[in-house]
Amino acid sequence: MIGRSHRSKLGKARLQEVIERSRRVLGVPADYRIGIVPASDTGAVEMALWSLLGPRPVDLLAWESFGEGWVGDVLKQLKLPHARRLAARYGQLPDLGAVDFDHDVVFTWNGTTSGVRVPDGDWVPDGRAGLAICDATSAAFAMDLPWAKLDVVTWSWQKVLGGEAAHGMIVLSARAVERLESYVPPWPLPKIFRMTAGDKLIEGLFEGETINTPSMLAVEDAVDGLKWAESIGGMDGLLARTRANFAAIDRWVAATPWIRFLAERPETRSTTSVCLVFADDWFRGLAPDAQAKAAKDVAAKLEAEGVAFDIGSYRDAPPGLRIWAGATVETADIEALLPWIDWAYAEVRGA
Repeated sequence: MIGRSHRSKLGKARLQEVIERSRRVLGVPADYRIGIVPASDTGAVEMALWSLLGPRPVDLLAWESFGEGWVGDVLKQLKLPHARRLAARYGQLPDLGAVDFDHDVVFTWNGTTSGVRVPDGDWVPDGRAGLAICDATSAAFAMDLPWAKLDVVTWSWQKVLGGEAAHGMIVLSARAVERLESYVPPWPLPKIFRMTAGDKLIEGLFEGETINTPSMLAVEDAVDGLKWAESIGGMDGLLARTRANFAAIDRWVAATPWIRFLAERPETRSTTSVCLVFADDWFRGLAPDAQAKAAKDVAAKLEAEGVAFDIGSYRDAPPGLRIWAGATVETADIEALLPWIDWAYAEVRGA
């Protein structure tokens, strides 16, 4: 498809293939719409926020950088008057029992920059009045998503499937479609956010007719990734690989006194974006600037040896390391990495 138009019959068929293979692997219900949208997961989330929010109060959950980003957009850009921020510091979740599901609710399933995830979907009621809008960008294809509990779900090809960024996916329940067809936001809506024409859903958006021009090279890569997922057993295979990767890290942390998970409760620990912090007296005794430098030095030593790349914690997170443990990673590579972290930390501490 390289060099062919995405609007050709073959091009639309390939885009539809991404949609249908995603549906099969993830187990998305038949009555949920799936669309390919611009601007990665960020574009998909913004599309949902700008198109759907407004008719009800909204609860906004935040416990890391991206959740805080959605809070900022709703409060500062959309300026919704009846919006409530429920937040927690890095390493914890907000009180999920405090969420009001008569409101719309916006949350990340897995906090990519904190390594903290919601433990399950049991806290989301089946009989909710509002919409449950979930940013699942580092959870989809690696964690069980209870579709009946979710009305809008977004992700990108970049994360668990290891594809190229710039393309997002959005899933809409029948309740979300009903909201789109019955509600017109009071603010101007950019073209790339529009999912309706008049008062009807633009069905073509969910049948491979994308709003803007996608990279057909990235589409081919996405198809390839989905075929690979199917070849290893679909969601069961993806979950098994991710869990094995996390288990290797979990065993190492349990045996290593100078490091711990940033996520404080075991049931909330991410199995994909595994965030770690240094926990010995030497590190805790450093000034904040020195802690940040020490963590960067550990990551730099690993990169200089060609062992691990981009392994430092996110810029807004506490100083530490972030190991990607999603399904495309081999457990043997995780196991090979961990002694190198021992070495790098000993080098930095002894310097």
